[in-house]
Amino acid sequence: SLLAHVDSSVGGKVGVNHPQAKNLIGAFYQPLGVFIDTSTLETLPLRDYRSGLAEVVKYGVILDSRFFHYLEQNIEALNQRDPEVLRNVIARSCELKAEVVEQDEHERSGLRAILNYGHTFAHAFEALCGYGELMHGEAVSIGMIYASYLAEKLELISHQETERQIRLLEALGLPVLLPAGVQLDNNQIIDRMKLEKKTVGGKLRFVLPTSLGRVEVFKEIPENLVREVLEELAHPEPTDGDFQI
Repeated sequence: SLLAHVDSSVGGKVGVNHPQAKNLIGAFYQPLGVFIDTSTLETLPLRDYRSGLAEVVKYGVILDSRFFHYLEQNIEALNQRDPEVLRNVIARSCELKAEVVEQDEHERSGLRAILNYGHTFAHAFEALCGYGELMHGEAVSIGMIYASYLAEKLELISHQETERQIRLLEALGLPVLLPAGVQLDNNQIIDRMKLEKKTVGGKLRFVLPTSLGRVEVFKEIPENLVREVLEELAHPEPTDGDFQI
């Protein structure tokens, strides 16, 4: 899958999903090598393909604003699965992740945590919706927008930078809000977040953007702000085809 090409094939993580939360049980085991055959993407189901694109967009947000711009300029080619564009996108995604993993293979310095942008929300959504209801990339896409709105509330980034993420993700066929009809209890979402491996002493930590191409790990985010984001994005206000909080 595209998700395997750009994400899980690099880094050496092996693990299983537990009913309580994702990635609580696992280990590090590096392969001798990774072979990526992009021709396999020609027959990948559309929903699976789009799911992988969420992790691609993530790399642009967290590490490389020029890569993000490249994605914006190649939306049609990505949607058409253009072989040359895909090779470029997959290669750059792997390079970016490898640069981080090489510096913090076992997640000891905290650097590797930046790869979890959007995942604190995403893992909670996946677990509460039931694994398989939301594909991982779909949950990450939604989670990135929730995290970006949280960054806005903390005055870390502008709304325009969040809107660029929304426009790109939607243009690639990805959701930016939970599906209509899905009603999740905010207390349960918060409780799931506190099971995340990034959480220390019950204090919520998030990877948040400070600009496109740069993120930081923020500790002890006020729970009331997280609740505000959850409440407001559960009932967004439409504005000219977009939505706002």
